[in-house]
Amino acid sequence: MALSYPTQPGDIDHLIADDHAVVERQFQHLEAGRGNRRVLVDQISLELALHAFAEETVLYPIWPEVGMTDEHDDAEHEHQQIKELLVVLGRTEPGEAEFEQALTKLMEVVRHHVHDEEDEELPEFRQKAGPERMAELGGQFLAAKRQAPTRPHPHAPSEGLAERVAGLLAKPLDSVRDLLSGKQKEMATDPSGLLTPQAQAIVDAHSSLGPLPFEILEPAQARKQPGPDDAVKKVMADRGISGPEPVGSVEDRMIPDGAEGEMRVRVYTPAQAPAGPLPVIVWIHGGGWVLFDIDTYDASCRGLANKTGAIVVSPDYRRAPEAVFPASHDDVLTAYLWTVAHAAELGGDPTRIGIGGESVGGNMAPATVLQLAEAGEPLPSAVVCVYPLTTGEQFGESMDDAADGRPLNRPLLSWMAMHAFQGVPEGAKDPRVDLLGWSSEQLAQMPPTLVITDERDVLRSQGQEFARKLEAAGVPTTHRFYAGVMHEFFGAAAVLDEADQAQREAAQHFTRAFGTAMAAR
Repeated sequence: MALSYPTQPGDIDHLIADDHAVVERQFQHLEAGRGNRRVLVDQISLELALHAFAEETVLYPIWPEVGMTDEHDDAEHEHQQIKELLVVLGRTEPGEAEFEQALTKLMEVVRHHVHDEEDEELPEFRQKAGPERMAELGGQFLAAKRQAPTRPHPHAPSEGLAERVAGLLAKPLDSVRDLLSGKQKEMATDPSGLLTPQAQAIVDAHSSLGPLPFEILEPAQARKQPGPDDAVKKVMADRGISGPEPVGSVEDRMIPDGAEGEMRVRVYTPAQAPAGPLPVIVWIHGGGWVLFDIDTYDASCRGLANKTGAIVVSPDYRRAPEAVFPASHDDVLTAYLWTVAHAAELGGDPTRIGIGGESVGGNMAPATVLQLAEAGEPLPSAVVCVYPLTTGEQFGESMDDAADGRPLNRPLLSWMAMHAFQGVPEGAKDPRVDLLGWSSEQLAQMPPTLVITDERDVLRSQGQEFARKLEAAGVPTTHRFYAGVMHEFFGAAAVLDEADQAQREAAQHFTRAFGTAMAAR
């Protein structure tokens, strides 16, 4: 489910279509009879309530100004129907006739509403309002969602918005929120029934920590929410598992960044380091260029150091929106070159260096190889891309079938891109981001590459396509797909069997390239 015309990630029509895709996928789970029906409906109720509030606050009042009065009235009527059905669903239980009838009707009304908006009303409004207005309204749309919860939010507008929404069908929205009271800790889980029990325990743990939706927050506030590492730590604590995984040493160093400042790199040595200079891995963290840091991905680095017997260097690159594209890529390239130059000082072998990363880290690892090749620099021995972002486009079937995935859903991916390319929208088409746009000659420069993808992940399709393109270009390529797990699973080896296996796959890929044996751990 995507719009038939181009948009930017922060445009209001783009954000609306993302919301539609999430709810449609949740409807499909319900129709298939899988997952937790109560939690699925509660999540749909919250998402639709926030969505309706934001549209009625920001979008619909403008439609009459551009000659869309009939569309305004129709949309308001459908929203009223939706809210009334949500109240019924909140007061009844799955299996009850009234619940099932209301759910069937809700699907019918919402799908009709989505069809009208995406095929007729939003294209017409974009044509009349212009693309610049769509970006402005996109910011207001997210701000309205931040205002919608009944408790005060530190990033809500200080004035104006509350007065504007005072008369906008507030009673049904309040009823929905009242019915969801006490269920906040289920709102960030994945109730689809598609995850393994171990993976489900992790997303349930994350949800139990009560994170607010990253995709509607300001970046500074989003960074304060519990992250995937916090979820794993909670599961470990609940099971009495001690952590973090011991390694030989951990040291933070300050090095020059890709501009005129400094950045931190964290250097890990394995617990049982073999004699002689060790191979080195530069491991790049994820977070959509906006969220998270090297602390979030500490477990991945520890696991790789011990399983490979290599030194691991983790760069704490600059993040957006404070430093937009290409700042992160510049910092990673700088960190890689620094690692090569200082490998011997770290106890490493500068002729045996690998690079890899998770999510956007899995984007910046190949991008670094491209830049090294273009500069005539020696290339790394091997590359590992774990659920990588390989294009700025909404690519492939996973954008629909994992639109509702956790912890990375389709709205959050757009939110990240909106901030990462703020003021530089053309950056999303840069070869350092759009790996799927590489020529066969560019692809052929890649060292042996391992690509790891997972089932409940909006980035799954583009990771698989990148692996296919690499193999077609003659690059020694291995693709490993993990069913029943989610984005950010790789660092959860302490509590997730698939994560331990994926780390071992990555370690084997590196050690094979380094000409060393895997460590016993």
